Amino acid sequence: MLRRLLERPCTLALLVGCQFAFVAYFSLGGFRNLTALFGRTAAPVFDYSRTHDVYSNLSRLLPRQPARPDPRQPLPFCPERSPFLVGPLTVSFSRVPTLEQIRAKNPAVQEGGRYQPPTCEPRSRTAVIIPHRNRETHLGHLLYYLHPFLQRQQLQYGIYVVHQAGNSTFNRAKLLNVGVKEALKDEEWDCLFLHDVDLIPENDHNLYTCDPWNPKHVSVAMNKFGYSLPYPQYFGGVSALTPDQYMKMNGFPNEYWGWGGEDDDIATRVRLAGMKIARPPISIGHYKMVKHKSDKGNEENPHRFDLLIRTQRMWTQDGMNSLTYVLLAKHLHPLYTNLTVDIGTDPRAGRGRRTPIPGHEGQRYRSSTSLFREEMLRKLPRDTALWGDQGLSLSPQLPTAAAQQPLVGNGTRGSPSAITQHSPEAAAEGDAPTGSSTGAVVEQEEGTLPTHGTNQSLPQGAR
Repeated sequence: MLRRLLERPCTLALLVGCQFAFVAYFSLGGFRNLTALFGRTAAPVFDYSRTHDVYSNLSRLLPRQPARPDPRQPLPFCPERSPFLVGPLTVSFSRVPTLEQIRAKNPAVQEGGRYQPPTCEPRSRTAVIIPHRNRETHLGHLLYYLHPFLQRQQLQYGIYVVHQAGNSTFNRAKLLNVGVKEALKDEEWDCLFLHDVDLIPENDHNLYTCDPWNPKHVSVAMNKFGYSLPYPQYFGGVSALTPDQYMKMNGFPNEYWGWGGEDDDIATRVRLAGMKIARPPISIGHYKMVKHKSDKGNEENPHRFDLLIRTQRMWTQDGMNSLTYVLLAKHLHPLYTNLTVDIGTDPRAGRGRRTPIPGHEGQRYRSSTSLFREEMLRKLPRDTALWGDQGLSLSPQLPTAAAQQPLVGNGTRGSPSAITQHSPEAAAEGDAPTGSSTGAVVEQEEGTLPTHGTNQSLPQGAR
């Protein structure tokens, strides 16, 4: 009877149709993509001709009562979707805000660019990591918009700016690897947001939280591309991953020096690690880019296509497990944590300095599956240039590096990377005199050498 049933034309057609549907389901990315292909999606609709000020509702987030009636009682969880969201935002680059102006508008932000909702327990702890060099104007615009944007989403967050010291070719992906490693030393973040400094979010419904299953590409609609996705596997601009997802794909590649290629390498890593790219709806993931000319030291990478060809073979060897860098300084500014690092030079360039930058010798870390390994400290400079009284201004005076303590009490030389430096404003508020700061010693990891010493005031940052 089964044989007769299988011989019927209708049964055969039904089996072929089921096989076709099965293949189409998985080849097109599952149920979400099939519904997007054959039907209308339930994406929200926003009117971007009617925008709101980025600081709307921010005063409502400040606690009106000085403290909880009973501090021992835990706070209630924040709602899954914040009631303070306003939708499309007005983004303009006509004026460059100073850091003092941004700080005055964000009184709840703590030193190091940290924030935690005062009235509820956040559902996500997000670290925003920004690769940076010679983009102080862009950084000012991003901080101005990003702080109120994140506060209205009722997230616990911290902002890390990873500054590449020296004049060697820029390496965005390697800087992001450094930022992830250093941020995870500070706190067990739930979500890592890898954020270009020149992209400003235009809709606060674009939640800065991670997808629990897959890496999320967030900047899906940039004005640079006519508010559309340039190609299906694009992963540039702003992306979000959990620490587990980041380590599963071995982080980002370290070998892409200059502009281009690393985004496609990362998208390939996502697939090779058995994951897919998640995205918010186009109507939400709007970003405006700060216009700028091409950067010196970030020219187009002529080797990017050769590197992309070998991604499938090298992704397990090039990434977090092969990361090397020198942490020159860690400084807690009022609006962000600055990490100044020496990540070396492009080995293909055939020139450049491979030794640490003069005046910024630090502690070299090599990533491994077990412990960080510390090498011998180089001789520290005797002369340090004081930061002075410039204060916080968005200009070439933006401090990015720290002076090292030449000698400590016992005549030995301390490790500069074992010192967290605080801003002069924070020092002035405490017992320390203006122009100096208390040195908070970073926890020593097992297997590293003990270090001693205090902190001096900061010099002008090297570009």
